[in-house]
Amino acid sequence: MGLGKSIADRLSPTKMSAVYWELIVVGFAIMMGMSLPASFLPILADSLDPSGVLVGLVVSAWFLSRIFLELPAGIISDVLGRRRLLIFGIALSCIGPILCSQANNIWMLIVGRGIWGMGTAFYFMNNTALLMDILPAETRGRALGLFQGIEFVGSFIGAPIGAFLSIYMTFNQVFYFTLLLTLISLAIAWKSSGMKGSEVKGVKKERTPLIEAIKMIGDRGILIVCLSTMLRMFIMQGVFQTIFQLYLNQGLSLAVSMIGLILSARIAGQIISLVSAGILSDKVGRIPVLIAGFVVCGATLLAFTLTSNFTLLLIIGFIEGLGEGFGMTTLIALLTDITPPAVRGGVVGLYRTFQDIGGFAGPILFMMFFSTLGPVSGFYIAAFVNVLNIGLLLMFKSGPKKV
Repeated sequence: MGLGKSIADRLSPTKMSAVYWELIVVGFAIMMGMSLPASFLPILADSLDPSGVLVGLVVSAWFLSRIFLELPAGIISDVLGRRRLLIFGIALSCIGPILCSQANNIWMLIVGRGIWGMGTAFYFMNNTALLMDILPAETRGRALGLFQGIEFVGSFIGAPIGAFLSIYMTFNQVFYFTLLLTLISLAIAWKSSGMKGSEVKGVKKERTPLIEAIKMIGDRGILIVCLSTMLRMFIMQGVFQTIFQLYLNQGLSLAVSMIGLILSARIAGQIISLVSAGILSDKVGRIPVLIAGFVVCGATLLAFTLTSNFTLLLIIGFIEGLGEGFGMTTLIALLTDITPPAVRGGVVGLYRTFQDIGGFAGPILFMMFFSTLGPVSGFYIAAFVNVLNIGLLLMFKSGPKKV
């Protein structure tokens, strides 16, 4: 019997609900803290490195250590339990904003972001695996949608608050508020009775050998899901966490406060579609919902280059968020559908490793496009990548693989 099945069988609905809502509260605070610098991080990096060479690395550093940590973290969590590594990850994440708050050169900002990313690797991997453990299959899509939707309310609130705070204090000082929110998350996770209860005593935990998790990449369905999330993250981090802010600030002369509002409009779209995508994918299937999302994302990426009107940019940002939200919940729900419980932790680690590869490569490459091919070139390239992702999903065909 796999660990995921054992927990789902042993936990009462009340205890399962407690874990779910405690994870939501923790995720809300963490996402809000992470989004506080979203509107100005590339601008801060650009001010510390006017050459622009290392600006992409500031964003990419978040994912560098994660590339090597996600898979072993998933396997270790199958053995040691989700809660321990989740708490460790949040605690490690506290170091990141401390360093960023003191960064007076580009390298200190890069190191701070790297350590911060290392901590979130442990948090997000175990957060996802724990949800996969406790959520029943028949409601998994909508439950994941609601979970990520509430998490992104934190991002929706955080982006404009961070932009507002930056008006009255330095960019670096805003990271103190991120630290405060991360510490609150740590306290909640540490005291959580629901998460303690999810580690059911007397249940034998099956080990997931590294080779078994890696072998799952031979499953066509799992490989397609992993590649799809890599391409999605490539665009998300390369465009919307790096060149988007620079394009709006330097190309369209928008203030940081206005950039924060556009990012919030985008997140508002994500929140709406995260919940609806879960329900839709449970009813009509994962692949149609994913394809619809990538079509919307590709079209809106092109639309961003056609106007400088602030109101239109808000609307386009909102619509792009709707498309983006369709992919977030649905990809992980699809992965859960086709992954055997016995290797679930390892496969989640594999999935997140592909995410991290995209997240690491995106900011560096899109910053190169921005600097050498022009400010709007990255938007055209990102739209083309969405077309590639649609073609990839059209090749999907797989069922759960037995281990």
